[in-house]
Amino acid sequence: MTHFIDKRLNNKGKSTVNRQRFLRRYKRQIKQAVSDAVTNRSVTDVDSGERISIPTKNISEPVFHIGKGGDRRMVHPGNDQFQRGDRIERPPQGGGGGAGQGQASNSGEGADDFVFEISRDEYLDILFDDLALPNLKKNNFDKMVEFKTVRAGITSEGIPANIHIVRSLRESLARRTAMTAGKRRALKQAQARLQQLTDTPGSSTEEIRALQEEIELLEQKIGKVPFIDTFDLKYNNYTKRAVPTSKAVMFCLMDVSGSMDQATKDIAKRFYILLYLFLTRTYKELDVVFIRHHTQAKEVDEHEFFYSQETGGTIVSSALKLMAEIQKERYPADQWNIYAAQASDGDNWADDSPLCRQILDDALLPLCRYFTYIEITNRAHQTLWREYESLVGAHPHFALQHIRSVEDIFPVFKELFKKQPA
Repeated sequence: MTHFIDKRLNNKGKSTVNRQRFLRRYKRQIKQAVSDAVTNRSVTDVDSGERISIPTKNISEPVFHIGKGGDRRMVHPGNDQFQRGDRIERPPQGGGGGAGQGQASNSGEGADDFVFEISRDEYLDILFDDLALPNLKKNNFDKMVEFKTVRAGITSEGIPANIHIVRSLRESLARRTAMTAGKRRALKQAQARLQQLTDTPGSSTEEIRALQEEIELLEQKIGKVPFIDTFDLKYNNYTKRAVPTSKAVMFCLMDVSGSMDQATKDIAKRFYILLYLFLTRTYKELDVVFIRHHTQAKEVDEHEFFYSQETGGTIVSSALKLMAEIQKERYPADQWNIYAAQASDGDNWADDSPLCRQILDDALLPLCRYFTYIEITNRAHQTLWREYESLVGAHPHFALQHIRSVEDIFPVFKELFKKQPA
């Protein structure tokens, strides 16, 4: 009996190569399915995998069929109802429905949608494809370039302090072995022959003397091969690599005042969860500052930002003032790319909205690479939106977006952070 053991990484018929080829081929359909799915998730499940369904007609492949060929005569039935150019009405539903139409049929045939699972990493890769932080700038490269010395393999030239001892001895051993292998074999044979003649009584003295001279000559030749030569030496190679010094920080400002009902807060949290996942997955070196505000603003950690139940009145300028203080203290504009995303229902004290516009115009927008304000409401735009709207023309890196329902979250998110053409 013969046993076969499958040691492939992709066992049970699963092929990573084929899977990635499938994801690339039907990327447009999968991205659409993922975009539709993200709005149907709870806040805690935004970053999990997904069960994707694609209509079978969208993955059908062209197929060649063998034609009947030859000359044939056929009689086709005519019609006595329609003339050329007539519009033909759609046939009634019910026959040939297939799965997913929500009604039964005793005739016709169809095809089920193609359903498959994608992992969390595949889901997030597809979700955040073609997205990037706008206007990201390596702002320190034109002023000060930092270099880091790193290992860069082995070289045949260098200084004595960088000699790689093991590699040098290995090269020496290989050279000596190659240069003396034949002489050592001849020496061994001569020594064995000499020992044989010495042990045999009556052996020729001249032959013994000739072997002794040959052995001495071979030993001299072997001894003349240097233990180590200059081209045996190998050195550790070092090079200086430029270290990117551009850094970025994202300020997340969320309104948690009493005017933000639970549904509005849920939409804001969904938006910020998408933003946080996008930032942490796409950029390795990036700080995120979370600020919650009602009448007072407070910097909080990730957990408190998303799960705290604290609420109160509304003074939006408190969050902008706190952002300005934190930026001035920890994130100098000449060293950091500064970004901000503010979400609110727009309900603010009438006297405070002009102050918010002034803080943005004077203190924050001149320093920010990108600032976006998202208003979450089904009502008409509030005073905060109208004040902010006056800044758009003077600051191209200031963006306003309006979210009315959960279905608007991902389209707005994509619009705000889509990659800009080079």
